[in-house]
Amino acid sequence: MTELPARRLLLVHAHPDDESINNGATMARYAAEGVHVTLVTCTLGERGEVIPPQLRELTGPALGAHRRGELTAAMAALGVHDFRLLGGPGRYGDSGMMGLPDNDAPDCFWQADVDAAAASLVEVILEVRPQVLVTYDDDGGYGHPDHIQAHRVAMRAAELAEAAGWRIPKVYWNRVPRSVAEGAFARLRDELPGLPFTRSAAVSDVPGVVDDDRVTAEIDGTGAPAAAKAAALRAHATQIEVAPGDRYFVLSNELAQPLFTTEYYELVRGGPAGESAGGPAGNRETDLFAGVDDTAEAA
Repeated sequence: MTELPARRLLLVHAHPDDESINNGATMARYAAEGVHVTLVTCTLGERGEVIPPQLRELTGPALGAHRRGELTAAMAALGVHDFRLLGGPGRYGDSGMMGLPDNDAPDCFWQADVDAAAASLVEVILEVRPQVLVTYDDDGGYGHPDHIQAHRVAMRAAELAEAAGWRIPKVYWNRVPRSVAEGAFARLRDELPGLPFTRSAAVSDVPGVVDDDRVTAEIDGTGAPAAAKAAALRAHATQIEVAPGDRYFVLSNELAQPLFTTEYYELVRGGPAGESAGGPAGNRETDLFAGVDDTAEAA
């Protein structure tokens, strides 16, 4: 068995592009530092809305196959070599937005048995033995059924992996401090006339926004990680359009939103390093591995 690097990070996401939007700078920074970064994506996003007119004929499995290629290109931009689909390609289908008939499709991720899906993730955890797990909160960040299910599966897999012999020392949820989001949207409103977009999203459209005191860690991705994140977002061309300057982007709703190069997290399992806690930036962790022993942590 190949010896793994001392530090190992696992991220669990719902669809291709979620990883780059939420954690692209973090992934690029840690990959460049020699951390073993593993991404598990739960669906291929077959029900996503396509932005470029020339690609709008892509639907269902054809769109999923195309988005798998986009994911591969995005991971190359971030320098991440270990990325997988939960249960293998096509095991779980995109569930669509909450409340649509798509949610009832028997093969969609929303209908998956949580323990069965978690068992597939446990296999990855026992292989990679991550010290840090990153996923969504219990609302999936914004209420999408696949994001909620990804949260459930990731958290359940952490429990099952511990019973099987590997305890993940630290678990984080994706977050954005409310003050940061509000400041970024204020700048966006001022700069919107000079962008190729006509309308702005709102703070409420950003997944995972919480009061500042909930945020316990921030990862500075300025510089090379930020450039890698923008390149990864551009790789997801069916879903994302990035404005020149790499500061803003839109999804298929055509609402501009900030491209965050500092990424934020809430520690929900494990102790923060030293006296770090949530609240102002000076009190937050600046390394997700802070306080983690590089040696293996058996349950």
